[in-house]
Amino acid sequence: MAAILLFCGTTVLTSCDKDDDNAAVVKPTKEYFTLWNQCVALTALQEYVKDVTNPNSPDFIKEEDRIATFDMDGTFVGELYPTYFEYNMLEYRVLDDPDYRDIAPEDVKEAAQAIRDFVRDGKKLPDHFDMIHAYAAAKAYSGMTLAEFDAYVKAYAQQPANGFSGMTYGQSFYKPMLEVFDYLKDNGFTCYVVSGSDRFICRSLVESIGIPSNRVIGMDVKLRSSSQGTEEGVNYTMGREEDLVRTDELIIKNLKTNKVLQISQEIGKVPVLSFGNSSGDCAMHNYCLSNQKYRTATFMLVADDDSRDHADLAEGARREAKWREAGYYIISMKNDFKTIYGDGVQKVDFTFPVEKQ
Repeated sequence: MAAILLFCGTTVLTSCDKDDDNAAVVKPTKEYFTLWNQCVALTALQEYVKDVTNPNSPDFIKEEDRIATFDMDGTFVGELYPTYFEYNMLEYRVLDDPDYRDIAPEDVKEAAQAIRDFVRDGKKLPDHFDMIHAYAAAKAYSGMTLAEFDAYVKAYAQQPANGFSGMTYGQSFYKPMLEVFDYLKDNGFTCYVVSGSDRFICRSLVESIGIPSNRVIGMDVKLRSSSQGTEEGVNYTMGREEDLVRTDELIIKNLKTNKVLQISQEIGKVPVLSFGNSSGDCAMHNYCLSNQKYRTATFMLVADDDSRDHADLAEGARREAKWREAGYYIISMKNDFKTIYGDGVQKVDFTFPVEKQ
């Protein structure tokens, strides 16, 4: 027999068994949201989940339709250290990696230098830089097998996260948001990562937190078999000894409405929960809210903590005002999180090596 206890607004699931003396023994199984302060967003999420998982509620959602989508950078992975993981990695690949820097195409070097100038000198990124980066990144990793690229991402992720002590890039998860994944999974939800970052970068990063690779949607480049050459796949039969390799052909940058298109194509269902942090996630949120079959909810995380993270407070305030007006629940890093990255992690000043003249 199962029991549910409410403790300080946090749900604790317990199971009741009997020992050899037939005395009732209560065994606590899990406590959720230990890293959160009580807040509007958390209360809304818990009430929503309680409602839609109750078979007697008119808002009940079958488990197979409990689809939740999450942006990655800035939603559950650190974004401002000092910019996206994939931007930092491209900068390293093109300007510092001795195996590539001398052979990088000129346009790829320009994209990487734009990132370095933005990070180190505060210069503005060129207009539509998301697409400039996407094309440059496709070229920079072209020819790598998927296994080689996975190893490359994981090796870079082991570097200390600039702007923090006690954390690598690969450890830069918002710990309270990981509790959300855990909570939703235990309540029958299937969680998908829907990111503007490269699909295979996302797969490499989220592997450590238990998100299966087939639940990751992101930017995509075209793949080829290692011996395929210029033959079209429909005319070529891959041999069992061949590998899949990345090419320099961009298929899609997974932002804004592209996120919706990819969700429809790959998941085939309209989500009922959606989590994001920027304008690139609004289309995904609106798609969720358009669900005509089920009750839905959407959440925007605002980077408003400049003591524990590198936040742009003015931008955070602008975003919060827009997201509230749009009807999204607001998660405040400053007010709602007891910790961001966990014990032992501290914000420090950015440091950069002195470039040789």
